[in-house]
Amino acid sequence: MIKIMFVCHGNICRSPMAEFMFKHLVESKGESDKFFIASSGTSSEEYGSPVHYGTKRILDRLNISCNGKRAVVLKAKDYDEFDYFIGMDNRNLINMQRIFGGDSKGKIKLLLSFAGENKDVSDPYWSGDFEETKRDVERGVNGLYEYLKNI
Repeated sequence: MIKIMFVCHGNICRSPMAEFMFKHLVESKGESDKFFIASSGTSSEEYGSPVHYGTKRILDRLNISCNGKRAVVLKAKDYDEFDYFIGMDNRNLINMQRIFGGDSKGKIKLLLSFAGENKDVSDPYWSGDFEETKRDVERGVNGLYEYLKNI
């Protein structure tokens, strides 16, 4: 089983969107049993908060449920429990390395790198543009799936 943790700052917008879109993707391929998929944030600011209404609206439109999801904080012990930590932006990568004390096993990756792009997923918390974030996340999770099925 491949264990994936999607990570953003607060775990209310981008990383839950990626978590549930990736879950939906592997379910549609009949491969849910091959993956354990979760998301978290590098900050405790939103701990316990539900998914942001903008992300929820996008997921609802795609018929993807995120019911029951509450923001959680990434912990140092997570490093040994997951195979991949997929950050939404470069700041997330820096914060993950700080939390983990480095990345000795090369588990930390930028989501859009799987789509051949060296750029951050747009942060809708500040931009308000959840559609742009959806497009970024969609490219990233599709690229991640292709990468994982070829390893």
